[in-house]
Amino acid sequence: MHAELDIVILAAGKGTRMRSPLPKVLHTLAGKPMVRHVLDTAATLNPVRTHVVIGHGADMLRDALSDRYIDTPVRFALQAEQKGTGHAVAQTLPQLGNGKVLILYGDVPLIRRETLIALLERVDKQHLGLLTVTLDDPAGYGRIVRNDAGEAVAIVEQKDANDDELAIRECNTGIMALTGAQLKRWLPKLSDDNAQGEYYLTDVIAMAAEEGVSVATAQPATPVEVEGVNNRAQMARLERAYQTQLAEKLMAQGVALADPARLDVRGTLTCGHDVFIDVGCVFEGDVELGEGVKIGPYCVIKSATIGAESVIDSHSVLEQCVAAGRNQIGPFARLRPGTRLAVKAKVGNFVETKNADVGEGSKINHLSYVGDARLGREVNVGAGTITCNYDGVNKHRTEIGDGAFIGSNSALVAPVSVGLGATVGAGSTIGKDVPDHALAVTLGRQIEKADWPRPQKRSDL
Repeated sequence: MHAELDIVILAAGKGTRMRSPLPKVLHTLAGKPMVRHVLDTAATLNPVRTHVVIGHGADMLRDALSDRYIDTPVRFALQAEQKGTGHAVAQTLPQLGNGKVLILYGDVPLIRRETLIALLERVDKQHLGLLTVTLDDPAGYGRIVRNDAGEAVAIVEQKDANDDELAIRECNTGIMALTGAQLKRWLPKLSDDNAQGEYYLTDVIAMAAEEGVSVATAQPATPVEVEGVNNRAQMARLERAYQTQLAEKLMAQGVALADPARLDVRGTLTCGHDVFIDVGCVFEGDVELGEGVKIGPYCVIKSATIGAESVIDSHSVLEQCVAAGRNQIGPFARLRPGTRLAVKAKVGNFVETKNADVGEGSKINHLSYVGDARLGREVNVGAGTITCNYDGVNKHRTEIGDGAFIGSNSALVAPVSVGLGATVGAGSTIGKDVPDHALAVTLGRQIEKADWPRPQKRSDL
């Protein structure tokens, strides 16, 4: 959107209050590291260069981010010692152009593109852009000091503020936009003569005022947009804020949520009209729900496509699978990667499938495992049936033809095929191919003993 835009993301801090060896910005919000939320938003602004300032856990950050942004690679700048925000930005100076520079924070994940655009539009050689927020409780934030004309002329950090300044409710978010030329001019002049003994980036505001460069301020739509994370409680608060935003978008698109406060989307959820989602459901990766799909409570769906008018009953887990439509799944079903259900196929309670094609109208109703298999149309698989697909070294396929009937408690020892319209008797172990329309039974002969006495407990034991 801009001829030359550099984006600098500060991500060098340890995050001591998180009580974790993981760098703070790599802790996840909605299943994605916080810093990636910031990077993804930054990418929508089409910057020429994106710089991430790293320090604590630098190698972990490089590994986590280097392969994620191939088209516009992230440039890393190392802040070996954490000496403040001004010192952090200074590490990027050799890589910056002279155009606009937007400074963001890796632990402020909910910042919106629209807010950043409004801020950048205020920036030119005579104007520095500063994002501020007005808070009921400004404790802990730097305060915005304005002159009699209402112009922002300085930012005073909480520990350096006097009583009058502490009463100010307009606060610094840390997010600012200015030119690379201004940064190159002002950052070398920063001093660490303050209560923290650090180089404050905020001191450039006073330098701008001294040069006659106006400070143009903007504010976010809501304070949560600029809230940072320092501990687990704040992390949980932002997680709920993020999920609430997603829930509101889904409901605006026509999705019915039993309780918007009990929804977790950790990826992308795309829904058709009249989708219903019950409480406690988790969606990960890219999930697509067709029109009229109904999801029961406490389901987990990962990277799956569920066709129109399908019903997924409670406590089912689906991962990397496709249901064509009008399917009945669960309750307590587990569809593992590679499962593909044709229209009107049914997978019932306590059934597990893996790398299985289940044909139109086929049913696996209860307590069965079907893996590395292909089921034709209108197949019925009885309760307790398993495909024995693994010989300890290799996986093998099971083929079941259209209209076949597999009796309860059967074991199909792969590689094996059951023909069209064939029947497998209950309790059979099938290790040889069954021809079309044949009956295969492997049970032994039933024996009865009349008046057989049951074993009795011995009194001497």
